[in-house]
Amino acid sequence: MSKSLADILGSRWDEPPEIQAIKRYVQQNFDAFVQVTIQPKQIIISADSAALAASLRLHIYPLQQAVKTDKRLVIRISQQRR
Repeated sequence: MSKSLADILGSRWDEPPEIQAIKRYVQQNFDAFVQVTIQPKQIIISADSAALAASLRLHIYPLQQAVKTDKRLVIRISQQRR
């Protein structure tokens, strides 16, 4: 039995644990939403305001510990779609 295109596109895969940890940390500590992109040697965290990005930069070490990764964390300011 074949699946329809809607079935294939509708199925969602789980986010990597690093993304979940970053989003959870930001939600718990800043009550905000960020977009996270993982690349081979870095993780890019996109914040929608300069204030949030600056606050995240001040918390880069605790964030690195929460994520438990040796990848470089990059924090950017970008307008996001929710």
